[in-house]
This record gives sequence, C-alpha cells and structure tokens, in this order.
Amino acid sequence: MADNSINLYGRIFIYGDIVAKTGLHIGGAQTSLAIGGVDNVVIRDPLTNRPYIPGSSLKGKMRSLAEKLSGAPQNQSIGRDVNIHVAKNEQDYADYWVNPVFGVPAESYVGAPTRLIVRDVFMSAESAEQLEKVAETDLPYTEVKWEAAIDRITSAATPRQMERVPAGVRFSGFEMIYSVYYPEDLALFPNVLQSMMLLEDDYLGGQGTRGSGKIAFENVAVSIKRRRDYAQAYSYLEAGAGMSVVEWLQQQEQLTSWLRDALEFA
Repeated sequence: MADNSINLYGRIFIYGDIVAKTGLHIGGAQTSLAIGGVDNVVIRDPLTNRPYIPGSSLKGKMRSLAEKLSGAPQNQSIGRDVNIHVAKNEQDYADYWVNPVFGVPAESYVGAPTRLIVRDVFMSAESAEQLEKVAETDLPYTEVKWEAAIDRITSAATPRQMERVPAGVRFSGFEMIYSVYYPEDLALFPNVLQSMMLLEDDYLGGQGTRGSGKIAFENVAVSIKRRRDYAQAYSYLEAGAGMSVVEWLQQQEQLTSWLRDALEFA
C-alpha cells in the first residue's frame, strides 16, 4: 500500500436474481402516505410504490457476516450499542480482507479505494404483475404480519403489525461490481461469493430470527470488463451464467484462473 498509484485492470460483474424464500421486511420511513397504519413499513420505490432491496442493506449485511467470519474486531461504535469493524491503521487494513473488499470510511486512517459496489435491486415485472392481479395482499405488493410481545409473567400480549414482501417474490437484476486495482485484488474476489453464501444461510432485513428474511441468489452470472474493453463500446467477457452461488464457489479455482488470464496483468 506504500505505492499510491491506482491502476484499474478491470471490473468483475456478478448479477442475477434475488428470491424471497420467506417474507422479507426491509424497513422504510413511516410517512403520511403509509396505508393502514402499519407499525413497521417496508421501503418502497417512490415512482412505482413497489418494495425494493437497497444496495446499502445488501452490502451492509454481507459485510457484517464477513466481519464475523474473518474475526475482525468490532472496534468502532456507530451508536445505540452497535459496533462495526474499522481499520485504524495500515496493519488493521491488511489483516482483514473485509477492508479492501467492502471499503473503509473516508475518515479512516487508511485511504484506499473500495473494491465492491452493490446496486439497489427492484421487484421483477412478473412478480409485480402476480401481486397486482393474482395475489390478495393486505397492502399493495405486501402482506401484513401480526406479532405479539408477550409478558413472561402475566402472559399479557401487545399486538403489533409488520409489513413484509410475500415469500416467492423475485427481485431481478441484482448487480455487484468488483474493481481490480492491484493484481492481489483478484485473490480476494472469491470472498464476495463467500459473503453471498453467508447471507443465504442467514437473513436479510428485520425479524430474521422470527422467520423473515431468508433469501436466495438465483441465475447468478459472472462477467468481466477489462481496461481495454472500455474503449471498445463496453464489450465484455462472460465466465458463465445461470448458476447458484455454491456452484460458483465449487468452481472457484477455474473461475479465478479464467479471470487472471482475462485481466492481462502482464
């Protein structure tokens, strides 16, 4: 990291679909436009009124799980008893791969580019049509799940409502972009796929320990744009498509070898 020069060798693209295997709740702001007085609403696209998955939620959960897997110390408080890992010095940055892959805050001791970009993901047209014309949902595109907080002594219950995207809804066209600035960045790329697998075995959004938030990445494709491709009408090379995250990880060595040849480090 002593050399401050940055050389973009290329960008690796991961894209596909995200399917809600159980009801999905990613919270949004309660406004006067909310319908039905639901206690916990979902975030919606203001143009279509359809729920969507913010890239920040997706990337944030992947990073949180990656920090746990790598053992990165939770050394920075961000309020309300929430702590995250932040590289405090050059050694911290080098010791935990979450830092170069997911990035570090601008005020961090170490200044380096973030490798991973995660886009917002929107509901597929097919799922939207099913929810509009077939499903009888409580609210537009969503269901309302009733829960109750129960007093452990008296068994008195306090009911509450939570808005969820129904199980089975597909969010199409997720996109993650991994930039390769140094040859050693390529060795870190499989950690992105590993973080996706961690998320599939955990949950996205709220109320995950109560059944919500199980998702699956489907029809996953990997492609690459090399530096010279940007001068050729954005041409690209595709490694493959239509696989699961696990299948890509099973082919990790072949994929890394293919990417290394494509990036033309020499």
